[in-house]
Amino acid sequence: MTLPPDFTLLQVVPELETGGAEQTTIDVAQAVVRAGGRALVATRGGRMTARLEADGARLAQMPVQSKNPLVMLGNAARLVDLIRREKVSIVHARSRAPAFSALWAAQSTRTPFVATYHGVYNAKNKLKRWYNAVMTRGDLVIANSNYTRDHVLAEHQLDPGRIVSIPRGVDLARFNPSWVTPDRVVALRRAWGVEADDRRVKILLAGRLTRIKGHRLIVEAAALLKAQGREDFLILFVGDPRGNADYLAEVERAIADAGLTGQIRVVGHCDDMPAAYLVGDAAMLPTTKPESFGRTAVEPQVMGKPVMASNHGGVTETVVSGETGWLVKNDDPDAWAAALGRVLDAGPGRLAAMGQAAANRARRLYSVDTMCEATLAAYRQVLEARA
Repeated sequence: MTLPPDFTLLQVVPELETGGAEQTTIDVAQAVVRAGGRALVATRGGRMTARLEADGARLAQMPVQSKNPLVMLGNAARLVDLIRREKVSIVHARSRAPAFSALWAAQSTRTPFVATYHGVYNAKNKLKRWYNAVMTRGDLVIANSNYTRDHVLAEHQLDPGRIVSIPRGVDLARFNPSWVTPDRVVALRRAWGVEADDRRVKILLAGRLTRIKGHRLIVEAAALLKAQGREDFLILFVGDPRGNADYLAEVERAIADAGLTGQIRVVGHCDDMPAAYLVGDAAMLPTTKPESFGRTAVEPQVMGKPVMASNHGGVTETVVSGETGWLVKNDDPDAWAAALGRVLDAGPGRLAAMGQAAANRARRLYSVDTMCEATLAAYRQVLEARA
């Protein structure tokens, strides 16, 4: 995909710690640089900034994560200065709070404004609906799944011509089983205390340690499974608590109280997720609330692992039940215990076959290159419409 001459993209995201919106920010910045453009990211910063700058993008550090009105006004002024100084072609906001500053700056400088609806935001009153609607006030809205697109259309009565669905993408070079060296898998096994001769079925739940990810649900389901006399499984909770120390303690206490310390381990943040998925035989995403897309249901499939996921939200588009994984009734411990039992009974051959089907489909539909090409095409569409 070619870009107009002197194209400069400014993305605005609260921080670059970890998460789907943050990864997509880095992916699109890299694509712009590769296509001959310049990429700027206004953000508070975070552990992913080194990767951003290594790809040739530039960091504009400012407190855009703040919801303080005075700070937001200050951010708007900083963004106006940045847009004018760098001759920004398009402003792309990826979160609501910084979107207000970014929209004001874009309107002040008459710069095209794009926003990605990364989540299905709750709106229990008119004020919250107005707050959420900031993401729809620009030239174009990008939805990260058809599920999200349908929600935006229903919630905001948006002209369908002003919204496009672009599913998130996975880096097929990074998430490639053939390119993960055995020593990386061994290192994680050692760090997590998984013995080389452990023949139990190992299942990963990857993602931030937050309540909606369903860790407590899985503890309940695993307890039901153990009550049936089954102990042939090891569940690994892989993710960063990031300010959720109370919830981490709650999960660890629930594991201990259920007598599951031998079957469930909380292993913390992992920087090598491709290798992490190869430690496991399957993965799961038991969210208690719908995910707008659910990257951690797609990444393991790309790595050849079948996935169990709650039967709601964007994952209903990415997981084909019975073929690439299993869709399980939401927030139902009995249903999840039964699903876990099916995984344990499937056997290595069946799991491998489903994993291969998952990899074939996910690599075809959800590559980062496909996502970036569609995003750059959307930028061109916006610029042409403005012209």
